[in-house]
Amino acid sequence: MLTLIKNIKQIVGIDRTNRLRIQGKEMSQLETLSDAYLIVEDENIKAFGPMSELKDHTFDHEYDATGRMLFPSFCDSHTHLVYANSREHEFVDKIRGLSYEEIAKRGGGILNSAKATAATSEDELYNMAIQRLETVKSLGTGAIEIKSGYGLTTESELKLLRVIRRLKENSPLTIKSNFLGAHGIPMEYRGHQEDYVDLVINEMIPKVAAEGLADYIDVFCDQGFFTVEDTERILEAGIKYGMRPKIHANEMAVSGGVQVGVKYGAISVDHLEQMGDAEIECLKGSETMPTILPGCAFFLNLPLSPARKMIDAGLSVAMASDYNPGTAPSFNMQLVLSMACIRYRLTPEEAFNATTINTAYAMGVSDRLGSIAVGKQANFYITKPIPSYEYMPYAYGENKVETVFLKGKRV
Repeated sequence: MLTLIKNIKQIVGIDRTNRLRIQGKEMSQLETLSDAYLIVEDENIKAFGPMSELKDHTFDHEYDATGRMLFPSFCDSHTHLVYANSREHEFVDKIRGLSYEEIAKRGGGILNSAKATAATSEDELYNMAIQRLETVKSLGTGAIEIKSGYGLTTESELKLLRVIRRLKENSPLTIKSNFLGAHGIPMEYRGHQEDYVDLVINEMIPKVAAEGLADYIDVFCDQGFFTVEDTERILEAGIKYGMRPKIHANEMAVSGGVQVGVKYGAISVDHLEQMGDAEIECLKGSETMPTILPGCAFFLNLPLSPARKMIDAGLSVAMASDYNPGTAPSFNMQLVLSMACIRYRLTPEEAFNATTINTAYAMGVSDRLGSIAVGKQANFYITKPIPSYEYMPYAYGENKVETVFLKGKRV
């Protein structure tokens, strides 16, 4: 089946080099093509070029994009999209001065969501999550990683991962699953958390692997959560079962999480509100993508990760939503794009690369998603009439997406 998108005001995010990620100064480069067409064959991009070179052909479908721009879909490489309850009461607690750690110590935070998850059926969790994905799609995101971690028991963690599997089967989005049993320490294991680590390693991981439920394994390696030693034990166990590591690192403190992530070949280390020169140096030359979560820093009033310093040091940078009910209750990647420019001082070009090709890399899908390239999967969105690509991060309060194509189909 052939689909033609014609009279495109501008295609943004073209890549003719088949790069898997973009680093350092190259992040400021963003190839565009004005007055263009794009042809989709089945699920993939077949061709694109200037309208003056479009040859006569019969197409199954045609779409006139006059006045509109075409962008590769956002890739959101860090979310906790499957959960049972919102936590707005904790939002009020934060306004009144309680810290994230204080809320967690008294059984709130992650433990609050874990309690609600245990009391919610798989079908209910699925129905809530599939509705969220519909909104995610309408905002221009075409690929998303979803973590477990609101279970903290073997039964509940498996339930969350089975929901993610159903989402993979029924949503047009590209979805990656992440086992995050080490997201928090249950109250009954406080003071002897090594026993909970044993549970994750000896019971949860084998059962997750037996059902093929996870692409990645993750650990919250940070102050007040899991130690470097805990993290190493969990990652080693996950690797034995074919799960590639990811890490929650350095949200609360310089925790050693970046270094342990690089040591074990993590595809990404995420959060990074606390970063020193040693962490930046450790990431140089590695295959690990540093991933910043602007929504979390905004919502919790945390220090900003030194994105500018990281890029100037030659690193790649990715930016994802961290969508979750406690610390980042927004999955709007258009807002992340704006925050990248407004709060982290990235140029629009750098911000686009941070939310498309580099987040695709952090999901392990940049060989087929994250840019406009012949042969890549046709995941893109067409905007409403807008004046320029800089308008996307500039107009942070509105949805600029008009039409979405995923896997070659208008959805």
